[in-house]
Amino acid sequence: MRFAKAHACGNDFLVVEGACDPALAKKLCERHTGIGADGVEFFEVASPLAGRIRLANADGSIAEISGNGTRCVAAWLAHKDKIAPGGVITLETDAGTRACTIVGAERSHFQIATRMGVPEVSQSQVTLADKKLVHGIHVSIGNPHFVVVVHDDNFRAHGRGWQELGREICHHPQFPQQINVEFVRMLRADEVEIRIFERGVGPTSSSGTGTCASAAAVLMHCGGKSPLTVHAPGGAQRVDWAGLGTEMILTGPADLVAEGEVLVD
Repeated sequence: MRFAKAHACGNDFLVVEGACDPALAKKLCERHTGIGADGVEFFEVASPLAGRIRLANADGSIAEISGNGTRCVAAWLAHKDKIAPGGVITLETDAGTRACTIVGAERSHFQIATRMGVPEVSQSQVTLADKKLVHGIHVSIGNPHFVVVVHDDNFRAHGRGWQELGREICHHPQFPQQINVEFVRMLRADEVEIRIFERGVGPTSSSGTGTCASAAAVLMHCGGKSPLTVHAPGGAQRVDWAGLGTEMILTGPADLVAEGEVLVD
């Protein structure tokens, strides 16, 4: 079976043509016995500039969308079909249509601006097993996020590390389908840093929708200014947003890693 591998700020995906197969995705994403990835974007061609994608996470669960994964598919198509900067690739996802504009292209490296839809933002809270109350901001950007604003350089909150706290919130009974969790620390009004605990994956170096969710939380509730630069361990992305009721635009890199064949049973 043919595959391509790409990453966006270290958040890596396999691109496979064909119908979504969660069991296959789980097998391919294994770091030691498979190819290794955070997820598989299953792609079905509609035309040279359009297609349908479905995302299966590394654990085999289905996610509505990945901003970084969508950008990786767009980069692969731009490379394969020699789409020049200015070209627009339209991808149908389980969260709706996403239009990806090729901003820059240099060999295997692409810069892409994606129209991410209109976010929904509301304040929320969750009670932990130890009865501590965590206040956060619930954001839907086609998939669900719980954003926690922190003031600690190590992203600790409520006396706990972000990985531990993120895991509990992600798997909390309040979220039966699980939820993506971001911890955001403001650097300036137009610049923040985040850490990500992604459902179906765990801690990740980057997340496109997590970047958007964090930006929406900061721009709505923390005095942030657009355009906002969002730094994750894997790199920075830019978010442009005019506010509630308007579409958010996410701009960031995508790099092709490999193309090849994998043996499948």
